Order: sequence, then structure tokens, then C-alpha cells
Amino acid sequence: MIKLVAPGTAMIAVTYAFSRFSFGLFLPEISDALHLSESQSGFVGTLGYISYAFALLCSNLMIKRFGQTIIIYACGITSVIGLLAIALSPNLFFLGIGICTAGLGSGWSSPVYSKVAKTSLSLDKRDQANSWMNTGTSFGVIISGPIALFFANHWRRAFLFFAFLSAITLIWNLIAIPSPSENDKNEMSFSLNYRALLSRTSYLLPASLLIGMSTSIYWTFSRSYLTAVYQLTTQISIAFWLVMGIAGIGGSFAGKLISLKGLSAAFRIFLILLMSSIALIVISNTIALYSSAIIFGISYIAITGVLLVWGTRCFPESPYIGVSLSFFFLGIGQTIGSSLAGFSIEYLSYSTSFLLFSGIGILALFMPIKTNHKY
Repeated sequence: MIKLVAPGTAMIAVTYAFSRFSFGLFLPEISDALHLSESQSGFVGTLGYISYAFALLCSNLMIKRFGQTIIIYACGITSVIGLLAIALSPNLFFLGIGICTAGLGSGWSSPVYSKVAKTSLSLDKRDQANSWMNTGTSFGVIISGPIALFFANHWRRAFLFFAFLSAITLIWNLIAIPSPSENDKNEMSFSLNYRALLSRTSYLLPASLLIGMSTSIYWTFSRSYLTAVYQLTTQISIAFWLVMGIAGIGGSFAGKLISLKGLSAAFRIFLILLMSSIALIVISNTIALYSSAIIFGISYIAITGVLLVWGTRCFPESPYIGVSLSFFFLGIGQTIGSSLAGFSIEYLSYSTSFLLFSGIGILALFMPIKTNHKY
């Protein structure tokens, strides 16, 4: 299993941590260099979420049409091109193009690696493999922290280095991930009408949307909050990001908790922890701030792992359909949330905005878990 999980985890690290979330890590430096306001920063961050959502929307069709190997290649090449564009961007327009291009790979990666797990692993290993590959975001955040410290005053060089690591990861995946058999290629022959589709995902999709909205503010503006409001140094604010990434590895045990307590209990436990971490950052105390980072890191990776497993169980015939839909609505929520967060911070305040977005996510507690269907 490790021969598949390791390169898959690395690609998730590239497409999520480097290509999407590193923008928030370097936002203070990028904003200073390109003279961006909070609303402009929120808008640019939104472009990455839009491309992520678009890629998810077409992922099922693309995987079906081109196969998993081509889509894995697409994940890597769009990340490399997008990261290079960010590094070389002279203004807001070209920065937006880079962010948009880089975001595509994250939209394709989760569905295609759920497909890899299904075609290459036995049923009893799939939840664990999916949960572990999902922690790639945390490993990527961990790697991006020291890179940010090393290139503290040279964010363009950091993104060039991210592009280099992305190229290496792409080569690794193309060597390590096997092509599926003909039977696996033809496995998606079943069809669903829209009523059946919505019935299977009637609670999964709104839960994903709410979680996406609420967490977008943390990924985009948490480090800016620390530097703008608390006046923390670059080193300390990056250490906050690094702690968040290290803690996220703990989210890999979401699959274990699901097997012990069930999907519903795991979802509610991690959701409460996640929303608490978003609210906790408003407390001006070092212990509270780093507790926020630790809890957010663990619970974000865990809750996305729960959504991933929930999606695969909604569509056991073709698990990446459920993953695509769940992460698509997560991306839509983050798209909406990133823009709203920028305006909210600019016209209200950082603290009010973080508390408001924490409250949005709490609404997902009212979504019951539903996975058993007869279609």
C-alpha cells in the first residue's frame, strides 16, 4: 500500500499546500510587493477556489474519458505552470492567472487518487489509504514553513522552489502509479438520474459547503491576522503555520476513529474542534494562538478525510463521484467564503470576521449522516 500512498500523498501536498494554501502563507509579502488591499487579496484567493471547483466539476468526465494516469499528469503540470506564473507575476492580473492555474490540480487530485485506491487496493485498505493521502496537505504545509523561513524576504524564489518540487513529484507519480486494468477502466458504466444523485448527497453537499465557507478565512487570512493585528514577526507567524501543518498529520487517524465510533460521531467531533479552532485565534494569548493552530491542523485534515469517506460510501459503485461532489461543494464554499472574508475584514474587523465564520461552520452540525441507499 505504501508504494501507492506515498506518491499520492506527495501529489496532494503539491496540489493543496503548495498550489493553493501557500498563497495565504505568503500573503503579507505578496500584498506588500504588489500593493494589494484585503478585498483584492480575498478576490485573488477566490480565483484559486474557483478553478478548484471547476476542476472538481469536470473531474468525473475527465477521469472517465482520459483515465487516471493522464489526470495525474494534469495535476502535476498545472501545479508547475501555476506556481511558476505566481513566482513571475508583475501585477494583480498575472498573479490571478497563476493562482487560477495552480488551483486546477487540487480539484483533480482528490477524485483521481480515490480512483487509484479503488483500482489498486482491497476494500479493507481503502478508507485508511484515502485518509493517509488526504494528510498530504499537512505534509505540504510542514515543508512550506521552512521554505518560507529560508526565503523570508524572497517569496518569488519560494514559489520557484515549489514549482521544482512539484515537477519532481509529478515524475515520481508517473513512475509509481500503475495503469488500471481494462476491467477497472470500464467500471463506470452505471448511471444515476439527478433525483437519485441529490438523494444520495442531500446532507453531504450542504455540510461540505458550510465547512468550506467557514475554513476559507483561516487558510487565506490567519497569518495576515497575526502580523496585522498582533504584530507578530515573520518568523513567529510562519512558526504558527508550521505548527498547524505538523498537527495536521494527526488528522490521518480520522479513518481509525470512523471505524471505531462511526462516520456520524467522527464528523461531529472533528467539526466542533474545527470551529473552536477558528474562534480561538481571536484570543490574544500565545497559548491560545498555538492551540488554535494545532486544533485547526488536526481537525481540518480529519474533517476533509471524513467528507472523503462519506462521499465514497454514497457511491460505492464509483467512489470518486462522491469525492468529486463533496470536494466541489467544499470548494464552492471556500470560493464564496474567501471573497466574503476579505470584505468582512476590511469593513468589520479580523476578530469579528473569524467569529462570524466559525458560527457559519457550526450549522453543519444539523446535517445527519446518510450513506445507505438502494439504487
